[in-house]
Amino acid sequence: MDSDLNQAVEDLRAGKPMNGKDGFLTPLIKQLTEAALKTEQEQHIADDEQPNRKNGYTSKTVKSASGSFELDTPRDRSGTFDPQFIKKNQTHLTDDLERKIIALYAHGNSYQSIREHLKDFYDIDFSNGTLNAVTDKLLPELESWRERDLDPVYPIVWLDAIHYKVRKNGRYVSKAIYTILALNIEGKKELLGLYLSDAEGAHYWLSVLTDLQNRGVKDILIACVDGLTGFPEAIETIYPETEVQQCIIHQIRNSMKYVASKNQKAFMADLKAVYRAATKNAAETALKELDAKWGKQYPVVIRSWRKKWDNLSVYFKYPENVRKAIYTTNAVEAVHRQFRKLTKTKGGFPNENSLLKLLYAGILNASEKWTHPVQNWNLTLSQLVIHFEDLIEPYLDI
Repeated sequence: MDSDLNQAVEDLRAGKPMNGKDGFLTPLIKQLTEAALKTEQEQHIADDEQPNRKNGYTSKTVKSASGSFELDTPRDRSGTFDPQFIKKNQTHLTDDLERKIIALYAHGNSYQSIREHLKDFYDIDFSNGTLNAVTDKLLPELESWRERDLDPVYPIVWLDAIHYKVRKNGRYVSKAIYTILALNIEGKKELLGLYLSDAEGAHYWLSVLTDLQNRGVKDILIACVDGLTGFPEAIETIYPETEVQQCIIHQIRNSMKYVASKNQKAFMADLKAVYRAATKNAAETALKELDAKWGKQYPVVIRSWRKKWDNLSVYFKYPENVRKAIYTTNAVEAVHRQFRKLTKTKGGFPNENSLLKLLYAGILNASEKWTHPVQNWNLTLSQLVIHFEDLIEPYLDI
């Protein structure tokens, strides 16, 4: 088995194909499968209350996405061994090896950890090159996912960016990953896209929004964004009917940077009267009082709130359950927290693909939980219909 593995590594280094008749991955799948079956058989015999022992092998041809191979399935003397890794009558191995590797990869395990896991469970050594070849199979799937058709309308969309270091021309540079998370008409979360650029900016966001439009998105009801300059204008260019809510939490954080530490507690108490007001009129009254008390000391902060007020105050027109969904970008930031868990052990990435495929693996893992509508979605949708009747009603199943 070691010689076969070494040969596969040499084939990988030589650039030979991974799949097909002459591919190097098929022998590795055979090794892992037979090792797993052997482990299952040994455990079965050890647990068997009746005397039992090994009794040779039965061979059968098994087909996998990487190619066909002859599988030696171990037998036991009593005939009670029922393998689970690949069952007795099973003749197709649907990427079991790859799924296990990718599942470990999608939970943030490094190649070293994956190698140790496979070694501990199956007593097989895999090179990083082999694991990389397996995880590279995510790339065409990622590309297809990024180009898929989208729904014509999304009630709520959150847009934000996260930054990573990627190696380029011999040095590591900062790259922005643009993430678009949405609630569809059914109230289920859906990640619409994942984009990579040299830096975050309204100009690139414009190209991202254009891509969404080209993939079938005709309307977005409410877009929740951070405080990036020019972002609302970029959205209006593509989706003029969309209401843009700037993240209150981002605005507060940016404001507090300019407030002296000795005044922050008092300033924050007065600021809460603005963004926690029951109505827009009450919020504007509180903003005037904030200006009267703190305007001379912190004119930059007050000017920022007034300049952005149209987009900061959108949420006041909605009832409480809609407000909670749109006044921050916390929903998409939760996705970014998942990304950080996956990438926390990596100081940088050797190329863009290595970053994108890891994040995509994380998306697949996270989206498995997005099978139910968010809480109180029917109530939220009915309230949005009141405000956006012409945009959304044609797509409702009523």
